[in-house]
Amino acid sequence: MSEDAGLGRAALVGFVPTLDKAAARAFYEDVLGLRLVVDTPFALVFDANGTTVRVTPVPALTPHPFTTLGWEVTDMTSSVRGLASRGVVFERFENMGIEQDADAIWHTPDGATVAWFKDPDGNLLSVSAHPAS
Repeated sequence: MSEDAGLGRAALVGFVPTLDKAAARAFYEDVLGLRLVVDTPFALVFDANGTTVRVTPVPALTPHPFTTLGWEVTDMTSSVRGLASRGVVFERFENMGIEQDADAIWHTPDGATVAWFKDPDGNLLSVSAHPAS
């Protein structure tokens, strides 16, 4: 396959649906700290450390029960506590057989850590940290 045929070097764009653009803008910009690039009738476009995230208005939404977007962080506890101080509520999954610590962080068997939270539309988001390989 030629270099031009694959997407390995193309920039990734993430898409997230929203029913309420104003609430989504406040959350992604003010709470999560993403830089707003442009606000159009069709999407809020954010820069997430070089990755484009388009928050797109939709007429109806049933959030998925799995992670829609996630961020890899270097200091999990500081990231979770920093987001919590800005009003983010972390999810607990007691019925899934995973144990989460006092900050709602799951420590995986391979040494990774994950914590989940929802945006104003109920989209499940996460922060995670992975051991060096």
